[in-house]
Amino acid sequence: MGRIFISAGHGGTEGAGIDPGIVVAGTTEAREMILTRDLIVAELRARGLEVLSVPDDLSMAQTLAWINARAQNLDVALEIHADASPNPSVRGATVFYIPTNSQRKAHAELLLLALLRRVPQLPNRGAKPDTDSGTGSLAFCRQLIVPSLLMNVGFLTSPEDRSILQNQRRNLALGIADGLSSWSRAVAGLPPDPGGETYPSISININGGLYDERGIIVNGNAFIPADLVDRLGIDISQSPDIRRVTYRNIVYVRAVELRPFNVSVTWDAATRTVILQNSGICPGQIDRIMGLGQTSELQLRMFLKNNNEAGLNQFPDLPRLYREEGSVEGVNYDLAFCQMCVETSFLQFGSTIQPGQNNFGGLGDAAGSPSGASFPSARIGVRAHIQHLKAYGSTAPLVQGLVDPRFRFVARGVAPLVGQLSGRWSADPQYGDKIMALVRRLYESAGIL
Repeated sequence: MGRIFISAGHGGTEGAGIDPGIVVAGTTEAREMILTRDLIVAELRARGLEVLSVPDDLSMAQTLAWINARAQNLDVALEIHADASPNPSVRGATVFYIPTNSQRKAHAELLLLALLRRVPQLPNRGAKPDTDSGTGSLAFCRQLIVPSLLMNVGFLTSPEDRSILQNQRRNLALGIADGLSSWSRAVAGLPPDPGGETYPSISININGGLYDERGIIVNGNAFIPADLVDRLGIDISQSPDIRRVTYRNIVYVRAVELRPFNVSVTWDAATRTVILQNSGICPGQIDRIMGLGQTSELQLRMFLKNNNEAGLNQFPDLPRLYREEGSVEGVNYDLAFCQMCVETSFLQFGSTIQPGQNNFGGLGDAAGSPSGASFPSARIGVRAHIQHLKAYGSTAPLVQGLVDPRFRFVARGVAPLVGQLSGRWSADPQYGDKIMALVRRLYESAGIL
């Protein structure tokens, strides 16, 4: 989970002096919010949550800067205020959120309902976009880099709300702490605190059949039981970044994070079913340069057509050439084809290399020409690309005559895995990941994953 920033509205220096906020009945908004904030902070820390309390002497601009300077991924921020009206009968709590953000609206409603469960005497004025506030926009909702909300806990000008604030302050603080805890867990992708709301269950289809156990939906994401992951033959014990949650004494794993393990993950909204398709590819083989391709010529053609039909029209034989040349040298032509798609932006080129060079792998020439290597035909260009991959992936001799101008400069077999091309074939540290992302897209489009 991330941390929780909480700010008490007003009390800092604004203009020529201290801003007390609303002043009524011998008290100020700043005083009441600080007292309430302190109780919220104490309650959250008692629950083991990390809370950062914004210093009370900061202006609004300084408050925003203070939070942004410390903000980290998964953090959330709340500022509490009281409201005022010339009509003392106007009452209730409101939470403001940045407009057009449906997720933030849901978070605002979560926070508001948690407060009202603890203090049901407080009227619910609803979760509202900050365009409905008196100023038309709220800096706290718009200028922070972490998810942020602004809560009006009631009307200080209302005797009833003021009495709740002063005489039921602890219940008020507990309700806000409940909401902050749930909001923080939601942003982190975790289920609610024990005893909180339940998550809807979903069906699981694995390789065409329904699985006996059901999954759950957490913040719009499908989670499946960890036991099913084991049955898929996937070991995630060494993958700490995979999102896990414990819910009703069962450990669940976020389904979409199984894609790197050669599992296709799709969603059928009509039946509320997450669909998992296990690949027939042996684990540990999908990213090896030397190996067998899995796709047909038609599947490669359709993949290229769906991403750049004009490129396929210009090089109609390229899918066949990659399959033939890769198979001859024992190079996985699926990987080579996807590397070509990365290097040429699906045959759109646009860099120093032009289509007429028939250079599909971004190869340099031995003389260091700024435009790279050129080849007399598409087949020879593909052959050079395949040979350069084989130089990295294997120490075996070439089957066909050498056409790769830089083959001799490679330390043979130094990079058997696609990820090891990063920093070698390209300076981009994400180069291998980009190729593998396309391989998985290709396999999903072909129904292999």
